[in-house]
Amino acid sequence: MSTLTEAPPPLAPEAPEPRPPKRRGRFTPYWLLLPGILWLLVFFALPMIYQASTSVQTGSLEEGYKVTWHFATYWDALSAYWPQFVRSVLYAGTATILCLLLGYPLAYLIAFRAGRWRNLIMILVIAPFFTSFLIRTLAWKTILADGGPVVGALNTLHVLDVTTWLGWTAGDRVLATPLAVVCGLTYNFLPFMILPLYTSLERIDGRLHEAAGDLYARPSTTFRKVTFPLSMPGVVSGTLLTFIPAAGDYVNADLLGSTDTRMVGNVIQTQFLRVLDYPTAAALSFILMAAILLMVTLYIRRSGTEDLV
Repeated sequence: MSTLTEAPPPLAPEAPEPRPPKRRGRFTPYWLLLPGILWLLVFFALPMIYQASTSVQTGSLEEGYKVTWHFATYWDALSAYWPQFVRSVLYAGTATILCLLLGYPLAYLIAFRAGRWRNLIMILVIAPFFTSFLIRTLAWKTILADGGPVVGALNTLHVLDVTTWLGWTAGDRVLATPLAVVCGLTYNFLPFMILPLYTSLERIDGRLHEAAGDLYARPSTTFRKVTFPLSMPGVVSGTLLTFIPAAGDYVNADLLGSTDTRMVGNVIQTQFLRVLDYPTAAALSFILMAAILLMVTLYIRRSGTEDLV
């Protein structure tokens, strides 16, 4: 009975829970982001704010410009130069479509059929970057020169008859026409289309093609149902990387075109450097940026993909 009535031994005190170790370097990611953020602030945000204030100023270069919140500059600029905006979108859109038609087969070849020649073809794709943008564009003045082999071949094939009927060339002349400007845009921005397409196509698992073949799918059906849908991130990225810089380009229209092929980039350059009408130039820049941003937003939503290469 004594053993049954004895009190139980006292419990040992519980050990305190160990404190979680202090996280060292928790601010390291923010410190790593700081240089990039400062770069964007200094070289992107501040110039944008300055240009925004310039677009609502009035005055002259002699008297000085003052911020008077003159938003009518936007309407005046758009009313005076809307043909250049339309022309820029038309040229850039045509060049983007041509880059897609030329770049997709080449990217497909590099991704699935190049084999040991893949690295060589990739070097050839990026080879134009080894020289300056200006030299590459000037080379097209020689390629499309009057009486040259390219113009002669187009004449023989009666291609210039069709392009003249469409208003893209002037008789037997290719230089200083819309066709020359589009050719320059297509050539200069084609690598920006091929590289994202190749990256997207290379990620496709080859077993999916084999599975489609096992299900007796034709090659065209495999491409339409498997390859192209899976490569849509590359298509979207490539078209954006091509269209956006092409719409604001002025070098190709300046060197390969004429006064009738001036794009909005040429107008902005002229207003900034020759006319010295800074408010109009800044307003045109913001109108172009807003128009491209709107088109890009609608395009991404319509494309059905949010993954960009």
